[in-house]
Amino acid sequence: MSKQIVILGAGPAGLMAAWEFNQAGYQVTILEREEFVGGMCATQTFQGEKGEYRFDYGGHRFITKNPKLLQFIDDLMTDDLLYAERTSVIRFKGRTYNYPLAIGNLLRNAPISLLAGAAIDLVFKLPFQKRPSEQSTSNFAEWIETRFGTTLYKNFFEGYTGKLWGIDPRQLSADWASQRISLLDLKDVARRLIPTRGATPRTYAKKYRYPKLGFGQMYTKLAERLQEQGVTIVRGANITALNQGKNCIDAVTYELNGETNSISCDHVVGTIPLPVVCTLTGFDSGLTYRSLRFFNMPMATENVSQNTWQYLSDPELIGTRLQEPRRRSPFMAPKGQTSVMIEIPCNKGDDVWHMDNNKLLKRVKQDLNHLGVPDVSTGEFFTTYTEYAYPMMDVSYNAKRERAITHLNQFGNLVMTGRQGTFRYIFTDTAMEMGLMAAEGIIKGEDNRRQIFDHRNEKTVIEVQSIMDDKKTPEVTNVA
Repeated sequence: MSKQIVILGAGPAGLMAAWEFNQAGYQVTILEREEFVGGMCATQTFQGEKGEYRFDYGGHRFITKNPKLLQFIDDLMTDDLLYAERTSVIRFKGRTYNYPLAIGNLLRNAPISLLAGAAIDLVFKLPFQKRPSEQSTSNFAEWIETRFGTTLYKNFFEGYTGKLWGIDPRQLSADWASQRISLLDLKDVARRLIPTRGATPRTYAKKYRYPKLGFGQMYTKLAERLQEQGVTIVRGANITALNQGKNCIDAVTYELNGETNSISCDHVVGTIPLPVVCTLTGFDSGLTYRSLRFFNMPMATENVSQNTWQYLSDPELIGTRLQEPRRRSPFMAPKGQTSVMIEIPCNKGDDVWHMDNNKLLKRVKQDLNHLGVPDVSTGEFFTTYTEYAYPMMDVSYNAKRERAITHLNQFGNLVMTGRQGTFRYIFTDTAMEMGLMAAEGIIKGEDNRRQIFDHRNEKTVIEVQSIMDDKKTPEVTNVA
């Protein structure tokens, strides 16, 4: 008799796990709270006066260093997959800086005081500063200052990071920096600012793949394939209980259309937030999330800028990133039109989360005017929310996470995986790999849960190793 697998969540990890299980002949049911699949990688459609606009939940693009996963996506999407190149800038104190840093742009735009301060840090301070010996016990501010100096920290990191996370950067774990800051230190910055002949070190993957109709198209297509092959996907299912047996989960209880349902299971794969599963099993993890509110607005012009996204470093601006979906795919807006999306960090239930839409519109327009974006909106807009946007990686999160892992690992048939299930801030391809790992472990009868929790947890910037920039990559159609 085929084993019954219940997967909690139809995001990238859950769908990939379902694919692997289905190929092995298992019976699979996916329970998804939303009416759509893809989780935070979903794409929303807005019908405006000029036509159809599409908005992702954030700034997504497909990069990977896994050739097999890349081939899987290429085969899945075929002609619906575009090749694009990222263009990003930093906006700070009325100035625009290329990202990553470029010597000509920096010298033209940075004030003398910033250049002088960075030079003093490089020559007189950094050589004599001792770096924290233990990565896990250091904080974000300490990590940055001992590598970049106080000047760059104060100008480019402190305000933006505080706004993004809602806490003092000295209360944020250094883990955030180690896999997200692509330059090693100020000496590294100096080396990379100097043009050299031959190969130039990469600071991040510029080329990437992106579906024509938004990032979520990958997951809607994958879900369609799964359903065609007999996988059950229950949308709108609110999970209310994990029924516990002796060191295992016997059944999953959920509400659907006002009715309570229960499904028995041999194995459970959890891709929903780790703290939520802890609560469902009677344990308070103490782990929390930073939320996001997205302000989406059609614009009556063909282009706002040539940038995929702009980092908004000024603390007084409400958002952290300004994105133009059309820069990823021209199919994200009607012909001759474009749109903008502002990512606004908040906490569920706070003033920003509950801010009236019209009040938020006024605030966003003020910020866009400050950034020099002309007011060419169509008058249409809408906002969306994601409660579990960023796992709160404060200085105490690692210890809390380990206690949560120990608690959940007592249930021998429960495997947590993916970005939310492992409480990690990871790229989409890593979440997909984790989903495959979860299925492979169960199929082979191996307990690989620790490996899943630690997958691609290197203290290096994962993004720079993407094979999208490989010379064998097909010719790129630049939609940026």
